[in-house]
Amino acid sequence: MAAGDAILTHVVTFGRVLHEAGLEVGPGRVADALRALDSVDLARQEDVYFSLRQTLVSRHDELDLFDRAFSAWFLRAPVLPPARARSAAELETSVGQAPSDRLRTRETDEEADPGDPLELGASGQELLRDKDFAELTGDELRRLRELIGRIARTRPQRHSRRRTADTRGDRLDMRRMLRRSLRAGGDPLDRPFRARKDVPRKLVVLCDVSGSMDSYARALLLFLHAVVGTGRGVEAFAFGTRLSRLTPDLETRDPDAALARCTEAVVDWGSGTRIGASLREFNEVYGRRALSRGAIVLIVSDGWEREDPELVGREMAKLARAAYAVVWVNPLKGNPQYQPLAGGMRAALPYVDRFLPGHNLRSLEELAAVLAGIERRHAA
Repeated sequence: MAAGDAILTHVVTFGRVLHEAGLEVGPGRVADALRALDSVDLARQEDVYFSLRQTLVSRHDELDLFDRAFSAWFLRAPVLPPARARSAAELETSVGQAPSDRLRTRETDEEADPGDPLELGASGQELLRDKDFAELTGDELRRLRELIGRIARTRPQRHSRRRTADTRGDRLDMRRMLRRSLRAGGDPLDRPFRARKDVPRKLVVLCDVSGSMDSYARALLLFLHAVVGTGRGVEAFAFGTRLSRLTPDLETRDPDAALARCTEAVVDWGSGTRIGASLREFNEVYGRRALSRGAIVLIVSDGWEREDPELVGREMAKLARAAYAVVWVNPLKGNPQYQPLAGGMRAALPYVDRFLPGHNLRSLEELAAVLAGIERRHAA
């Protein structure tokens, strides 16, 4: 049997197992799962796990059944899910547990295992710069908290329409020059100049908090918290199957309190992904308020879309027309072999001005540099 036929048989049969266990798995979802597996390394157990979970699971209460079925079918283990996947699954399998509690549980479990001592000093910090966010322990993430905050303070700038006094300005301040000339008998001895002042450009961040993005949730929320803390003109949203505004929850100074408030506010945390529907809600509700007009729109997502990718394309086109520029950050892009094969990602890319990775601290530094000097690709 060819390798492709063997994979097809495995996934189809696994879909039947899930269906018999009570999950709503039909031919469409099995086809989505096969397409997802085409774009990942099948030798990486966690990639296979998350690809299947993202496409075959639609509700929180199905996660435990999925983990058990995955372990029994692919790992020949009756109960436990794969090692790395288990740490993510433990965030969600308890239906009655709040998302913030699940995130704290993961940090506690990771800290309970001392492992290798973390190298201190500049060299240790440099190592953490290149470490994938999905692999960070709670202690390591706390060490990077201040650096993430510094990176997030770099806001995109624009020239204000108003001009202020500036000795190196490009235009004479005629009124001030005339007033001062009266002191010298009408001679314009003092020639003051004016220049346009640089002010922060509006920044809108839409962050994917679906199940496939769980491994990056803590670091990305810290980044969002720091961005919102830079001042006025920043709006933050989360989306999975629906859109949730996070700006008020992130305005508190305490990052832990902000994390708790956000995870409690987002009712669909760790669920499926409906990028197109979330973008449509943003355009219809907040776009009409001119929230995105002239703004840098930053979308953080792996691009997995459970529904119609064409809807993603249509809503991205509307968003790109209103925004100054659109930046898409995809943690999967940190893999050198990554290709944007997911339907939602392919549909969005024609309307994206910058496509960047977002898997570690160094990639966030690159993002800050891009935001600081970004120009829109097409002139308005």
